[in-house]
Amino acid sequence: MSAQPAISQTIGFIGAGQMAQALAKGFVQTGLVQGKQLVAFDPVAETAQRFAAEIAGAQIAASNADVAAKAQVVFLAVKPQSFADVAQQLSGKLSRDHLIISILAGTKLSRLTSELKTDRVVRVMPNTPALVGKGASAYARGAGVTKEDATLVHQLLQAVGTADEVEEKHLDAVTGLSGSGPAFAYLLIEALSDGGVRMGLPRALATKLAAQTMLGAAEMVLGGDHPGVLKDRVASPGGTTIAGLQALEDRAVRGAMIAAVQAATERSIELGKQ
Repeated sequence: MSAQPAISQTIGFIGAGQMAQALAKGFVQTGLVQGKQLVAFDPVAETAQRFAAEIAGAQIAASNADVAAKAQVVFLAVKPQSFADVAQQLSGKLSRDHLIISILAGTKLSRLTSELKTDRVVRVMPNTPALVGKGASAYARGAGVTKEDATLVHQLLQAVGTADEVEEKHLDAVTGLSGSGPAFAYLLIEALSDGGVRMGLPRALATKLAAQTMLGAAEMVLGGDHPGVLKDRVASPGGTTIAGLQALEDRAVRGAMIAAVQAATERSIELGKQ
């Protein structure tokens, strides 16, 4: 006999793209649910088929309304621009029995509550490293969300990485930092690799060293030490590292990263006004 899942509810996904697939796989792999407890709908048939192929036993629904009919926990995993149409399709199909978890960038709890006609809504900002179980998620709860609901959301998000509850006013900044941040990290990894190639390393080796270096550095920060302290441990007087750090400071890399987070945050705020 297979082990009983930790969560008994059926979990639905409206939108079955990469993030939905990452979350669903995480839930199954950590034993929170079985594949047969997952149901998804996507208007792109190929995307829905890929969801079913990735998660053994998962059901493919006939429509968004069908997801609501079958699931007690419903993830909204569509593009923000599609929300109005989705909300219309769900009109009259949701009740207080549904816990709604939205991963729509910039879409505020007030709008979600108004258009879905329920305040049992949690707004979440995950990020793409959830695909490899290393996501960084933050969430804010609506007025009708219970302590038990919040515990369930936290449990689900931890299946694919870390989860932190925040006030909604911080979610745009979370979007700018951890939501968009993987792309900034990839740019840095690519740049480090380019530097290695510039100095004569083969591309494959340079990229491997760059990625592993970023991974190891991140693990050390998560171990509890301040990044400034760790930086100083590497930078010996008159050595190679301090020379490299000066080159970064001369080119305002620190300021550029701050500006990138600010720009992404401001764009999230703009999306919330559309």
